[in-house]
Amino acid sequence: MKVNLPTQITLSRLVLTIVFFVLLGQYSQRSPEPWILYVGFALFVIAAATDYLDGYLARKRNEVTALGRILDPFVDKVLVCGAFIFLAGPSFCDENGLNITFLRPWMLVVILGRELLVTGLRGFSESRGIAFGAGYVGKAKMWIQSITVGVILLAVAGRGLEPQPSVETAVAVVVWVMVLVTAASLVTYLMKSRAILTDNTGT
Repeated sequence: MKVNLPTQITLSRLVLTIVFFVLLGQYSQRSPEPWILYVGFALFVIAAATDYLDGYLARKRNEVTALGRILDPFVDKVLVCGAFIFLAGPSFCDENGLNITFLRPWMLVVILGRELLVTGLRGFSESRGIAFGAGYVGKAKMWIQSITVGVILLAVAGRGLEPQPSVETAVAVVVWVMVLVTAASLVTYLMKSRAILTDNTGT
């Protein structure tokens, strides 16, 4: 099977994502090595940027394929959700066991729950011939989540072992904004799907 250029870019993003996760897996806040996070930040930015590029090329070259439509959102979710899972893990806890990224387990539940539910809604809607494209809130959610990952990586890399109150406050604000936008996008999609959710035909 011939793989077109947009799909090749998507697959390269998956490779970058794996390398990014391997790097994060080597980091420990108890003996911080900032270069790991700086390199991880660069990889994350490149991977996130290709999300726009592959979609643009697919539309411009008229090379939108079923494989691309499946892989593109899948890789996006693996990149962003995986990043949050690593950042909320024990590698980013200080000597007191407190995670310094301000990400908490319940936030991951909101993020992952939103993605699972929207994916289910999209699949159900499109199976019935109803378009279910990403709205403005959904696109804003993706950008804000990506920005949040980048902000956390840079903040932790520059932190070292000593807390920086002003930086930590900024990170906390960004994280909370991200969670609120993620929740708002879920509500938006639920409202958008209200008609099919209340339709009893075929049940």
